Amino acid sequence: MITFAEFQELVNLSMEALCRDFFRENPDRVRVKKEATVVRNLVKILDATLMISNQKGFQAMSVRDLSRETGLSMGALYSYISGKEELLAIIRAQGYRIVVRILTGAIAEGADPHEKLRQAIQTHLYLSEAMRAWFYFSYMETKNLSKEEQKKSIQMELFTEKLFIDILSAGCRAGRFRPLNVELTAAAIKALLQDWYLKPWKHQRRKVTIEEYARFVTGLVEAYVLPPPAALSP
Repeated sequence: MITFAEFQELVNLSMEALCRDFFRENPDRVRVKKEATVVRNLVKILDATLMISNQKGFQAMSVRDLSRETGLSMGALYSYISGKEELLAIIRAQGYRIVVRILTGAIAEGADPHEKLRQAIQTHLYLSEAMRAWFYFSYMETKNLSKEEQKKSIQMELFTEKLFIDILSAGCRAGRFRPLNVELTAAAIKALLQDWYLKPWKHQRRKVTIEEYARFVTGLVEAYVLPPPAALSP
């Protein structure tokens, strides 16, 4: 198991990279055309949005709040976003793309379901540590979205469970895992992963590091899904 620091060296999860990718893929959605300026100010806007939203909620946040926090005028803000709905879409879509890309890439490297399970747990936890504000925002703001936006958020939520369902199903078929209710097991794993970014105060108080928590969750899941050593297929 690699350390969190080693994980950070392997993947670029900076807000700058996220904003640069957005601008290069959607140059017509931003009125400003100088990439360095766009990236710098989008970083300010997205960082401020996550901070304010995680303090008092996205619905309660105003564009004036963003202007005050970023130091950008109201007119300047509208050069980058058309309004709060577009801002929400950018944050959700760009963050989701990163999570999908890195999670699917991590498990694609191993053919063995057991190794894929370990990689998926570790990678998801490290992602949630590196992108804590985004994960917290995505979870907490779902209830405040329109019905259409809620459907999109729920689809994102179900992506992780489906990933674990597929790994567990493959492991059961191969005899690597004991017979399981794979959907219920995947949901339980998801809950363990969410506990890290939804209740950070609890783990900070206990001085639990992200590496320790990753080892704990992995060991707990393995103890449940792996068959007794004598029952393992040759």
